[in-house]
Amino acid sequence: MSTQPDSTTPATPVGPGDSGARSRSRRRWVTVVAVAFLLTVLVRALVVQSFYIPSGSMEPTLEPGDRILVSKVGGASTVHRGDVVVFDGTTTFGTVDGAAPAPTGIIARTLGGVASALSVGGNESDYVKRVVGMPGDHVVCCDDGGNLTVNDRAVTEPYLYAGDEASDLTFDVRVPAGRIWLMGDHRSDSADSRAHLGDPGGGMVRLEDVIGRAEVIYWPPTRAGAVSSAAELAAVPAPAGQGRR
Repeated sequence: MSTQPDSTTPATPVGPGDSGARSRSRRRWVTVVAVAFLLTVLVRALVVQSFYIPSGSMEPTLEPGDRILVSKVGGASTVHRGDVVVFDGTTTFGTVDGAAPAPTGIIARTLGGVASALSVGGNESDYVKRVVGMPGDHVVCCDDGGNLTVNDRAVTEPYLYAGDEASDLTFDVRVPAGRIWLMGDHRSDSADSRAHLGDPGGGMVRLEDVIGRAEVIYWPPTRAGAVSSAAELAAVPAPAGQGRR
C-alpha cells in the first residue's frame, strides 16, 4: 500500500477572512460603477448631451418624442446659420407656453443638470430652434414672393412644415453682435424669436446661451439619422466686411 499523501485538496471551511474578501470585492465593484457613472456624466456634460423633444415646433425636422444628441464641442464658436441648436432661453424667452422658471439653488441646478445629461429629465428653459440670423445679419419677412430674406437674399425653405408660410408675422431685424435670431421649422406652431420682438433684447438669443448643435436623432429607431443644417441659409453671403457664418 502506498504511503504517499492524497494529492487531492480537501474543501476548506469558509472563515471570517473569506467574508472580508467578498466585502472588498463588492467595494471595488461599487467604485468601478461609480467612476463609470461619473465619467458618463462628465462626457455628456462637456462633449455630448441628450435631449427629449416635447413639442412640434421643429416639425418635420424634429418630431414630438424624438431624442437627439447635441454636440457641445467648440460651443458657440461652432454655430453657423442654418444649424439646429439647443439653447438656454432663461434670459431671452423666459417662461414661454407656461414653462416653469429655471431652478435657482445650487443643489437644484446641479441635480437638474445631471438629470438632463442622463435624459432623466430636462430644464424647461431649454429650447431647440434653427439659426436663421447670425451677428450682423439683416433678416426680413416677408418679400413680395412671401419668402424670408437674409442680407437681401430670398431664401427657399424646404425644411418648413407642409403648408406653413415663412412667417405670419412681419418683421425687419438687424442681429446685434453676440446674438442670433432663431426660428422653428413649424412656423405656425413655434414661439421663437418672433414672439419676443417687444421684449428686452428683441428676441435675439445670446451666443453664450447656446448649449450645442443638434447632430443626431437616436430614438425612436424608425427616425434615427443625422440632423442636417439648412444649406439654403448657410449659402447666404454674410454682410459686407464679415466672413460667412
